[in-house]
Amino acid sequence: MKSGTPRIVGELLVSAVPQLQDRLLVQRLRRAWSTLVGVDVARRSRPEALVNGCLHVVVDNSPWLHELTLRAPDLGARLGTEFPAVRSVRFALGAPPAEEPPPAARPAPRPSRLSDDDRRAIDAAAAAISDPDVAAGARRLLARAWPPPPARGNER
Repeated sequence: MKSGTPRIVGELLVSAVPQLQDRLLVQRLRRAWSTLVGVDVARRSRPEALVNGCLHVVVDNSPWLHELTLRAPDLGARLGTEFPAVRSVRFALGAPPAEEPPPAARPAPRPSRLSDDDRRAIDAAAAAISDPDVAAGARRLLARAWPPPPARGNER
């Protein structure tokens, strides 16, 4: 097997599936968006797609849509110098999709605080339910609400 110079995975994917080229370019644009257009503009807009050299950008409110439409020739020229595939920019009103939080920002799953006896009690309570989907939902709800409140009359 011949070893050559390392290649970027994106280049390999584009050579295998040419339709990915525009999508990968849009992803690179999204990553560089705030440095290309400025923090204020990036907070209110997001590149969505590149179609025939026209970059479609979603803007979250009308005043910013108007402002960016007026600045489109300047922004298009700036984007075109960094990304030659972008020949024009088109802005549209809409809610930019929320970014997925990075894995480190996601809350860690809670450790189980149920003992084996607690699990057996929950399973026994859910066993009376004939529908398996409803029984599974009841188990989840009981596990979250465990331990049960003390029965009346047993209070000390």
